[in-house]
Amino acid sequence: MSIVMEPQDASSGLQRASDDSQTLPTRKQVLAAIPEDCFDRSTLKSSLYMVASIVMTVGCGVLAYLFMPMTWAWLPAWIAYAAVTGTIATGCWVVAHECGHRAFSKHNWYQDLVGFTLHSALLVPYFSWQRSHALHHARTNHMDLGETFVPTRDTTAAGKAWIRWQETMGDEAFAVVIMVARLLVGWPAYLLTGASGGPARGMTNHFWPAKPFSAAMFPGKWRAKVWLSDLGVLATLGLLGWWAYAEGSFLPVLAVFVGPYLFTNAWLVLYTWLQHTDVDVPHFEEDEWTWVKGAFMTIDRPYGPVFDFLHHRIGSTHVAHHIDARIPHYNAVRATEALKSTFPDLYLYDPTPIHKALWKVATHCNVVSKADVGWKFNGKTRV
Repeated sequence: MSIVMEPQDASSGLQRASDDSQTLPTRKQVLAAIPEDCFDRSTLKSSLYMVASIVMTVGCGVLAYLFMPMTWAWLPAWIAYAAVTGTIATGCWVVAHECGHRAFSKHNWYQDLVGFTLHSALLVPYFSWQRSHALHHARTNHMDLGETFVPTRDTTAAGKAWIRWQETMGDEAFAVVIMVARLLVGWPAYLLTGASGGPARGMTNHFWPAKPFSAAMFPGKWRAKVWLSDLGVLATLGLLGWWAYAEGSFLPVLAVFVGPYLFTNAWLVLYTWLQHTDVDVPHFEEDEWTWVKGAFMTIDRPYGPVFDFLHHRIGSTHVAHHIDARIPHYNAVRATEALKSTFPDLYLYDPTPIHKALWKVATHCNVVSKADVGWKFNGKTRV
């Protein structure tokens, strides 16, 4: 068998994956297919993208604070503001994410300064997440050693419980609950408990790398880096507390900061969820998993020119990002085209509109069953 192109249906271009490691290219061959200059990191160009994201985000906040009344009558406008500003602020999140991958600049001190500042401002522990996200890239779609959106087996107690819940609630109601829960609280749940992380590391906490949580995520020097990350987040919380005290009310903080913060978190979860989950994308156990297989089990999706601009193409060039995360986003389109042309039977792209893809994944991709190739989502989670 080999990994071949086989569209799911007339409306989807997602390829079906089957496995034979003997026919797969090596990691060296995959990387060699990407033009060498795609790895060039321009500090100036990266900084200009950073400034654009910051100016748009802060500008929205300042304008709202100065000109939008904080009254119940203006609640719909404040919700719209949160959606727009949170969407724009996701660009800042992606910039910090590139810093963590060493894709922002050739100067590590500078990109750590930028990444630490931006992620701390968004209440993300920079070094903690740098470590856990590196594990996500190192073991993509690994059933035990993977990190973030590792699916639940139907043979486990948790998997059987998910199946019972969906059968009791019905597919549509269950999908709505799953979407709301994951998009609203999925990110803090992951940071605080390791929710959706690989079972090999147990319950982890990105703020507390010691008992009662598992310390497997943060060995050696990483524990000290977690404490340093905490200082950045505490500094932001301190500033927010000072702002509320100066205003005599928490309402401005809630309206100007917390609302957009929730939408930014939702975008982060959406990207991670959809880029690594689909009804026909398998996850592998140790005896089946290889780096090439895992990296190519990433799906590019069509987010459109507006979101691609605001979010630095993180969703439409995600395959190239997983092949080598050192590629800056402004070189990722060329890297994607190179991978697509060199490995047409491996590259995954699904043209399904994002809202339809989200509904499909929430409805059909919650529990995996053992298949001929790895573990696959078993439709409506029914065994």
